[in-house]
Amino acid sequence: MNPEYFMRLALAEAKKGDAPYGAVIVKDNEVVAVAHNTVNRDNDPSAHAEINAIRSLTAKLKNLSLEGYSIYTTGEPCPMCATACVWSGLSEIVYGASIEDLISVNQSQINISCEEVIAKSFRNIKVTKAILKNECLDLFK
Repeated sequence: MNPEYFMRLALAEAKKGDAPYGAVIVKDNEVVAVAHNTVNRDNDPSAHAEINAIRSLTAKLKNLSLEGYSIYTTGEPCPMCATACVWSGLSEIVYGASIEDLISVNQSQINISCEEVIAKSFRNIKVTKAILKNECLDLFK
């Protein structure tokens, strides 16, 4: 499996949500959680795709630690989601459209990169950018 495969799953998941954000969590090339944005449906401003995926998986595992897992997201994790990645111990973040890209298509964002959040944390999380970037940005058109 390659990063594009998992990002395509995140793209498909994004189409199910209130806003076109999708997340897929993977370990050992196996999909273990998928989620989309449910902010409006749940009346919960924290119900971003990444948060929903992390909540789902940690509940299923009955464990707060997601060390060794990777999260694939259609949009770069916002500061809240990047911090959740830090707290959960995810090992890798893979995203399509960056926060800068999202701002360029008038998608409201807090202009702080996930790498800035990680740099100020106690974790070393690998970040892979721009996987299927154009397909991810097309979700917002």
